[in-house]
Amino acid sequence: MDNRSISLLLVDDEPDFLATLGRRLMARQFKVATAENGLAALESLAREAVDVVVLDVRMPGLSGIEAIREIKKIQPMVEIIMLTGHADLEASIQGIALGAFDYLLKPAAIDDLVYKIQDAFQAKTLREKKARGHGGAPSSEPGRNPDGGSGT
Repeated sequence: MDNRSISLLLVDDEPDFLATLGRRLMARQFKVATAENGLAALESLAREAVDVVVLDVRMPGLSGIEAIREIKKIQPMVEIIMLTGHADLEASIQGIALGAFDYLLKPAAIDDLVYKIQDAFQAKTLREKKARGHGGAPSSEPGRNPDGGSGT
């Protein structure tokens, strides 16, 4: 898989970790943007679409779980990978229920994160193809044609 086609937003409140992870993923040819908190992530996502968000679960201010809800409002097709500590495992399960793709325990091996990002990108691409194949966004009323007919 060509990582150059995958755009990422890394969100973590630890600047050194964020910078190091960003450099390591750029070295693997990903397009990387960073945000130091949930609000900065939302501002970034409102300006520019990305394929995958790598999100720390525990952050001051807007938590990772709250951020997932808001991210999905801004970019419903984006995939989210949560980075979590052992103590936040329950939050990770909640995050998946809210639409996150998956989670990794910190500290995650870089290869594990790369594979997870590639999997998330493939899932996003497949979902987008399915949405386009069905004429765009699914109808809010099953069995209804766009012209208001019942389809029968």
